[in-house]
Amino acid sequence: MFGKKKTSPQIDQEQLELIKKAQKRIAQKKRLYAHFVLFLVGAAFLLALNLVFKFGEDQRYLDLDWSVIVVLIWFFFLAYHFISVFIVNKFINKDWEAKQLAKLVEKQKQAIEKIKTKNNLQIPTPKEIETLENTSKKIDTISNLTIIVAAGEKNEIGKNNDLIWHLKDDLKRFKALTSGHHIIMGRKTFESFPKPLPNRTHIVITRQKNYIVPEGVVVVNSLEEAFKFIKNDNQPFIIGGGEIYKQALPYAEKIELTRVHDTFDADTFFPVIDADNWREIKNVFHTTDDNHEHEFSFLTFERI
Repeated sequence: MFGKKKTSPQIDQEQLELIKKAQKRIAQKKRLYAHFVLFLVGAAFLLALNLVFKFGEDQRYLDLDWSVIVVLIWFFFLAYHFISVFIVNKFINKDWEAKQLAKLVEKQKQAIEKIKTKNNLQIPTPKEIETLENTSKKIDTISNLTIIVAAGEKNEIGKNNDLIWHLKDDLKRFKALTSGHHIIMGRKTFESFPKPLPNRTHIVITRQKNYIVPEGVVVVNSLEEAFKFIKNDNQPFIIGGGEIYKQALPYAEKIELTRVHDTFDADTFFPVIDADNWREIKNVFHTTDDNHEHEFSFLTFERI
């Protein structure tokens, strides 16, 4: 009752492309032949109309009858159509374009090799470029400039311009390291203090004009300007906040990091420490106790 379903012949992609090309060539030739026939009939009609029936007999251009001029123009377009079909579209196709492009690329490679050989130049690889950039950063570092920061496992450092933990030993360490030195900070970090920290020279970076500060506090407009005031300090510190840390990181030679071993809800973060540029040289772990709600580690990094 039911016959077997006939299988349709399968044509691979290459065969399909050849069929499409053949169909395109047939259509082009058909249009050319139609143009040729129309030219013959039209030319005969125009010449007969002008020369036999004397239509427009007085109209001449370049000492030729108008019908001859029209036929010559029409012949030009027929010749152009013929060249396009049998020369341009046959030989100057996509395969030809691909071959020409390959030749030009090869010539460019040879030219580059000649230049390199002549000038003994070597084009650096991406890794070599990165190394050069890191080297330039080292040159720009400020002698003994140290970043000091406490950050969570996801580099959280604060929220709403305030700390998100209270670690007594971390505060003691901060005081011990920074006392007697210049501390550079942003305006919001400075405003988070009830009053200036004793026995330290505060340098505050702000864009605000006429920013009022207590006596002894230095106000600057940029990090680079802050560096002018630390030339005589053998151990200046960057103490925050997030944007100042980010700007100062390329200039620093050391990072004193308190890594708090937990995650927190924060709106300010410390930049990721790139292991290619920094080496951990000290790690002291501190467990929880009555004065410390979170475990933490004192880490020291120095620039490679």
